Amino acid sequence: MKQLVTKIAKSKSLFFTVLAVLFLQQTYAQEVSSSIDTTQLKIGEQFRYQIKVEANKDFPVVFPEGQTFMPLEMVEAYQIDTTRLKDNQTWQLTREYALTQWDSGSYVIPKQKIIVNDQSLFTDSIKVEVATVVVDTTKQALFPIKPTIEIEEPSSFPWWILWLILVIAAVAGLVLLFLKLRQRKIEREQQIPPYEKAIDTLKKLDESQALERGEMKEYYSTLTLAVKRYIDEKIDERALESTTEELIQHLNELKANKSILVKHKVINDLQDILRRADLIKFAGGGMDKLTAKADRQLIEEDINSIKDSIPEPTEEELLKDEAYAEARKKRETRTKIIAGLVGVILVVVIANFAFFDNKGFEYVKDVVIHDTAEELLEKYWIESEYGNPPVYMITPEVLVRQEVDSTNVPPMAISQLFKGNSGEHFKLGRIEDDLNIDLFTFHNNSNVDLAIDFDDLGSVQASLLENKGAKNIIIKQEKFTTADGSEGAKIFGSFNIEDPVSKKIEMKSYVHLYFAAQGGNSVSIFVSTTDEDEGFEEITNRIINSIEFNREN
Repeated sequence: MKQLVTKIAKSKSLFFTVLAVLFLQQTYAQEVSSSIDTTQLKIGEQFRYQIKVEANKDFPVVFPEGQTFMPLEMVEAYQIDTTRLKDNQTWQLTREYALTQWDSGSYVIPKQKIIVNDQSLFTDSIKVEVATVVVDTTKQALFPIKPTIEIEEPSSFPWWILWLILVIAAVAGLVLLFLKLRQRKIEREQQIPPYEKAIDTLKKLDESQALERGEMKEYYSTLTLAVKRYIDEKIDERALESTTEELIQHLNELKANKSILVKHKVINDLQDILRRADLIKFAGGGMDKLTAKADRQLIEEDINSIKDSIPEPTEEELLKDEAYAEARKKRETRTKIIAGLVGVILVVVIANFAFFDNKGFEYVKDVVIHDTAEELLEKYWIESEYGNPPVYMITPEVLVRQEVDSTNVPPMAISQLFKGNSGEHFKLGRIEDDLNIDLFTFHNNSNVDLAIDFDDLGSVQASLLENKGAKNIIIKQEKFTTADGSEGAKIFGSFNIEDPVSKKIEMKSYVHLYFAAQGGNSVSIFVSTTDEDEGFEEITNRIINSIEFNREN
């Protein structure tokens, strides 16, 4: 009894030991740490931010992605480095990020979330000092501003050379085609008549000495070719492809119809020779030389008899021949015309290539490919973020980053509102197009409250549109609030502008949104569309209603 109790106790001890081991494996403590290679840096200087995670080798680990280090900017995320620790059950995963900041000041890298086996872990926040670059004018000499100089345009491929090559190729192709057609015409004029060709074949057969060498298969092949080719060219176009029985049957039909006036004996003799030739060519039969010589003489007599039996062409047949010749001449002329058109098409294609090179693909696309409102609404719209901190919005196509200079900065309260602040510009289309979007973000470096003077925006908007060539401008304004609660000003209305291609005056509708924030970004979003298609109103509403600044809210 004691032994049984002892065994049960040992079994329970073993069970709880195994359970404890499994529990410890599942609840293995994860370790997360972060560090940077420097806490003092200059504007625009990059530094390394490192995250280390120790976790069970079977646990999935997800590191931060994207711009999660704001207000610092993530430049590059490097590959994850994996190291196996001594216990072989734990891996150390290390990932580094290259970060930078373009404004001086004190910044805090926020806590970063790492997911380990569906468990969220966070790093510590780290403070970073970004210093300005000091310019010592006592040691660095100053120089006067240099005058502007003209810069030569970069060399591009001389398209006229390609034009010249293709034009020469087209002309050469036309010349070669003309010479080929002319050569065919000469060959037809110099072509040997069927009768002379048949007799010449028989004479060459005599000179070949094939009969003396006993080459009966070659001899009878040439013999039957001479007569069948003559019949094919003068009487029956199917003679060369016909069997012996088919050819004889057709000759008898032509005789019955009085299309040829040949005697029965000629057809019978020809039938006998062709049958003997078939036996020699296909059955490997033999033939004595005397019979072969007699067959050769008989073939020549049959050719002469068939020649004499063909009646002279009637006037109606001659007219048909003339009509055929005329139709053939027209076909040749049509071929020349087609060749000429091909040459013209090649020239047009080259001209289009040159136009693309000169004007650019986007300009040609805007002229040729005219997207309607319905097509834009049915497209897959793109959700993206622009600027830093980001402006979220959806558009039919991605806005393209532009260089910011004095020619495209909106002249708002504009010169005053964003004075001394750096900015970014994103754009889709031109103001003359069916859809034009201009997005400006301005970074407030002065820490001054950028409040918009609502009463001045109307005159500012008129100035902005006039600078772009707009006329008959109608301006309305009201307050505007985004889906995330950001408040701004909305200027909207219509204007007329000349299309640069058609030179027609077109009416456009527009909406211009202005947002300003304490210590944050100031944003200008301009959307203009053609006023003729009602669907563009839906496009405008979809764009401006999608704008968000605080996505987390």
